[in-house]
Amino acid sequence: MPASDAVVTWLHFGDLHITVAQAENHRDFLALIDMANRHLAGAVDFAYLPGDNADGGTDAQFALVRACLDRLRIPTHVIPGDHDFATRRLDGFYRELGARPLPYATRVAGHRCLFLDIVSAGGGGLDFRLDGAQLDWLEAEVIDATAAGEGVALFMHAYPADLRAGGDRLRTLLARHHVACIDMGHTHYNELANDGRTIYAATRSIGQVEEGPPGFSVAAIDGGIVSWRFAPLGGGWPLVLITGPADHRLITRPAAHDQVLSGPWVDVRAKVWGATSVTRVTARLGAGDPLPLLPAPDDGTRWTGRLGLGGVADGLHRLTVRAEDAAGQAGEETITVLVDPAGRHLLRAPHADGSDRDAVGAWPEKHIAGTQLGPNRNGRAW
Repeated sequence: MPASDAVVTWLHFGDLHITVAQAENHRDFLALIDMANRHLAGAVDFAYLPGDNADGGTDAQFALVRACLDRLRIPTHVIPGDHDFATRRLDGFYRELGARPLPYATRVAGHRCLFLDIVSAGGGGLDFRLDGAQLDWLEAEVIDATAAGEGVALFMHAYPADLRAGGDRLRTLLARHHVACIDMGHTHYNELANDGRTIYAATRSIGQVEEGPPGFSVAAIDGGIVSWRFAPLGGGWPLVLITGPADHRLITRPAAHDQVLSGPWVDVRAKVWGATSVTRVTARLGAGDPLPLLPAPDDGTRWTGRLGLGGVADGLHRLTVRAEDAAGQAGEETITVLVDPAGRHLLRAPHADGSDRDAVGAWPEKHIAGTQLGPNRNGRAW
């Protein structure tokens, strides 16, 4: 496990499907870059593009994506999707985007972030594959990260269950070693899944979007707890993300006292982002009194406070963190936590097959509709 104060945060721009300049998705991407620059530059560790960046995989489309990214003031990692591989080559992806050769690893805030290519070993389309060489590399990285006490996150275009080769070995790896999060594209809709060990996150596409307005997600891993929320284009700021304790839907380590709340207290931790300085942050459990949170001395976006649990009944309780800024604007997030001094957690039996069968379902507060409106499930054919 990483150090208790090690928190990695990232921004996820969903599948772009860029075609031509000034198309709606191109304009939306530029607007989202402006929103990210204003509120998140210097305050998250990196941005991530999960593939299907160029709709037809052409050099001109990749160059258009590159021109957009040149405006972004956040370090960025880019991986390919099936649309990027439409020509059965990734030359343009690497040449025009200046992308790093895949796979690769980067260490961020006590975590090992592993970026994968699941398209080039296949024959195009939905023929997603991980070959033996990439799996050997991945297993060695996960084992090394675990030995070094680092948390692990994987970044790949689609769910592991969508792999036509390498899926069984990847699932075995996930069962043997702790991978906190797998962050993906491909779905076109927001979704979170929990197989009891790993959280799977997918973010609404920016191109070919059906379920609501475009936006981006922000995610964090804090002491093994995965948190995630969606920020729609034009939404309000400041943006609050509770990074601890865990929402009951995202519990993966029930023995941890900040996942199933089993001790006399719990440290509430939140990231608060916004262009205007934040002046006050409070936490409230149920109808209890607000608890002032204090900024971390080395990170003005991280706020913490110790919440006493004496007299709190067993069961589910709503925890709200509210932030106010100098302009009088306010933002908040509410999650539902599980209190049980005995540490009991009756998790439904997961499928644990690396698929969306372990999806947590609709979560309106996080802009998760649960309808799976996308071309790979219940949406239209684009």
